[in-house]
Parts: sequence; structure tokens; C-alpha cells
Amino acid sequence: MSDTGESDALHERALAFVRAFEAGQAMPEAFDSLAVDLARFQASHVPGYARLCAARGISPASLRVSGDAPAVPTEAFKVSRVAAFPEPLTRVTFRTSGTTLGARGSHAMRRPSTYDAAALAFGRWALTAGSPPWPTPGPVLILAPSPAETPDSSLMHMLSLFAEAFGARPDRDGAFFIRDGILELAALDARVSQALVAKQPVLLLGTSFAFVHLLDAVGEAGFRLPAGSRVMQTGGFKGRSREVDAADLRRELATALGVDARAIVSEYGMTELSSQFYEGTLRDASTPQGVYLEPPWARVVPVDPESLKPVPDGQEGVARIEDLMNVDSAFAVLAADRVRRVAGGFELLGRWPGAAPRGCSIAVDEILGPFQG
Repeated sequence: MSDTGESDALHERALAFVRAFEAGQAMPEAFDSLAVDLARFQASHVPGYARLCAARGISPASLRVSGDAPAVPTEAFKVSRVAAFPEPLTRVTFRTSGTTLGARGSHAMRRPSTYDAAALAFGRWALTAGSPPWPTPGPVLILAPSPAETPDSSLMHMLSLFAEAFGARPDRDGAFFIRDGILELAALDARVSQALVAKQPVLLLGTSFAFVHLLDAVGEAGFRLPAGSRVMQTGGFKGRSREVDAADLRRELATALGVDARAIVSEYGMTELSSQFYEGTLRDASTPQGVYLEPPWARVVPVDPESLKPVPDGQEGVARIEDLMNVDSAFAVLAADRVRRVAGGFELLGRWPGAAPRGCSIAVDEILGPFQG
């Protein structure tokens, strides 16, 4: 089988998880079975990952469970190409927003349709649930720039998918209300007014910083949404001049938008992944705010920042994220985010303070190898 053929077969196995989830069926195979095959494939076709395995003394043939495979730090996506296919086969490259130093991570994809299928399946499950369920198609309003302005943003790509799949209007760009860095409040107000008259609940999606701008713009007047509306907020305040506590932002949004706080769902994702995670407040009234749920094809494992070994439930660690949709890059990614396993899911505790955890830094050195600095 050619390299592309082997990759395609792995993509189909990954997509079988998504199809089973959408159909409410049992998963087609054990998570570890596909995870091990992905790690072996990536060790054969991603040079940096082969170096990482060799530096750890790990033979891909010896892998038995997902945790046996080393994880690729997100920092590696800034300094090395993490891809199992030749560059000419790239269909899309998503890039991180960068840091104050300007370094940007890149995630190249040969089959972005796998990303799309997983994002839509779990996004629909997390955002349109509840009683009564959110009526799709319905008005989807997005506080973010359109993909036309940010063509290499995985987040804007995902939000555009949601606008097309869940929205009542076929024009995806028409759902976006930040243009040239400016919040188009009048246009947003007109769309919300139409929905209020029609008594149509809206799905309002946006970045946390955009919602801060909205709150500043409307002030004490508020910006009431139709009954039954849902809100998804994502992203932090990295590189921004103003920061707002997450609990305060949720409370202020609930008041200003006239929605229940449990109808405001936070999303957690990153450019280096192909899967996302959501708070479960719409799925189960007993789920506490701040607890994120995983799709069946992804796991979040808190690990010790030095040894990179899993820590007990309830203990804080660095996020090791295993994503079966990351077929052609890194199925296991090590993020500098602090997480903790709790009943029903995991809590996101913020970025690791200061420099990258020592275990992450060592792994980046091992990926680059002795001759690449």
C-alpha cells in the first residue's frame, strides 16, 4: 500500500468513530487500537516523530496502548514540519495566532474533510442540545472575522462550517460581524432584531475578547437575545491589552444577553488538533460549569510536567491530548495548558506559568535532533 493509501485507510477508520457517534452506536474499534496504529504510521512518516521515539528508546512496534507513544509538544509545530505527507499534497495549512515574539505554529492537512466531519459532529452535539433543542437551521451570528480575512485560522474555518451547517442563511460570510477589526454592532443589532420579531433563537458564536468588545459597546443598555438562544465563547486573551475573569465574563454576558448562564458554553481547542472540547452544561443540567467533555475519539490526560507520566484524577498536570482525527500529523499533542480530571470530564486551569514545562522543552529538542539546533 502506498503512503497515501495507508493514510487514507487510517482516515476512514477515524471517520468511522464520527459516524458511529452521530448514529448513537458503539465505537467501531477500541481507542487504543487506532491510536497505536496512528503512532506507528507517524513514526514511519514524520521524521521529527521518529527522532522523538528514538530519543526515548521506543520502538513503534512495541507500542500497546496510546499512553506508550510520546506526545509532540505544540512548540514543535513552530519549529518543525509535523506532517506525514509531502508538502505539495497539502490542502490547507492552519496557523496559530503567534506570540509576542511572532512565532507561529503550522498544522498542515492533506484531508481537511476529516477535521470538518469531527468538528461538525461534536459541535452539533454540544451546542444544539438541551430542552428544547436549538432549532437548526436557525440564525447563526459570529463575533469574529470571516475566513476571507483569516484564511489560515482553524477557528474561523470551524465557525464558518457551523454557519453553513447550522445556519438558516447559505451565505457563510454574512454571519460574521467583525470586519477589518471593527465590531459591526448596527448590523448585528439588525439581525438580532429580526430574530426577536420572528421569535427565532439564535446561536451566537465568538471569541472571549470579541464578547468583551460587545459588552463595552452596549454598556448598560444590554443586548437581549431571543428566548432559547445559545452562546459559544472560545479563546483567551493572549497578546491582548485587556483581560476579564472567565466567571465574570460569563455572568456579564448572561445579564447583557438575557440568557441563562448555562446556555453559555465554552469551547477549548487549538490549531495543532483536529478535535474540540465543550462544556457540558447544555447536555446535562448536573454538569458543573467549567467541566469540559471529550468526544469518543479524543482524550485529555493530565501529566507531570517533568516526567510526562499521568497524574491521579483530581491532580493538576500538563495537558497531553490524544486526538484520533490527527491522522497525518501528531495523534498525541502536549500543550502547555494546566488541566485536571474531575467527575465527567476535565477542568481547564489556564496556561502553564512562565517558560514551557521542562518535559515539553526536552521533547522539542528530541524532535529537532542533534543536527538541527
